[in-house]
Amino acid sequence: MFTGIIEAVGTLRQIQRRGDDIRLTVASGKLDLSDVRLGDSIATNGVCLTVVECLADGYVADVSAETVSLTGFNRYQVGTRVNLEKAVTPTTRLGGHMVSGHVDGIATVAERSARGAAVEFWLQAPAELARYIAHKGSITIDGVSLTVNEVDGNRFRLTIVPHTAGETTLLDLQVGSQVNIEVDQVARYLERLLSCQDNDKSTGGVTMDLLARAGFMR
Repeated sequence: MFTGIIEAVGTLRQIQRRGDDIRLTVASGKLDLSDVRLGDSIATNGVCLTVVECLADGYVADVSAETVSLTGFNRYQVGTRVNLEKAVTPTTRLGGHMVSGHVDGIATVAERSARGAAVEFWLQAPAELARYIAHKGSITIDGVSLTVNEVDGNRFRLTIVPHTAGETTLLDLQVGSQVNIEVDQVARYLERLLSCQDNDKSTGGVTMDLLARAGFMR
């Protein structure tokens, strides 16, 4: 589990194709690896990867064919910069939101503009994921926890403040860039609960009225 608060920006040092899988060597930049052990998880551009080899200045991880198919790893090249975050501990500050590192798909940057000291992006999400993206809800972009400031159909707007821009790879994004996205887990669980309620009207469980009364809907 992660928070979406990026700890360092790393660089892909080596990419080895192993059939449909990939083995990555990541130079970890300023990320503190002193407490990282074999089998630990590090979110790499939002993807939860298991460390299979510890290096003095990085780590090696395997990316399965399933993960390759859902993320940007299939097009990454040696030298690509990636956002890094180690898994949370019981004492970690939860500054972002609960992030699993299980990427749902890829969104595309449709617009980029400056707004004061900040940078704004409009992104186009896949239709099957757009329903989970809500105004003022949370979303993870290449591992970064961000707030959705506006939604228009399958498009959504993000505002990147200077600190976040300086500590992540988000300023590398241009119109046409593709990013890994993970939607808020709460939205998925609510959808599942409501679908179960629709299938079994006798359960007396979660209903649209109950969600509205609890403040989840307006």
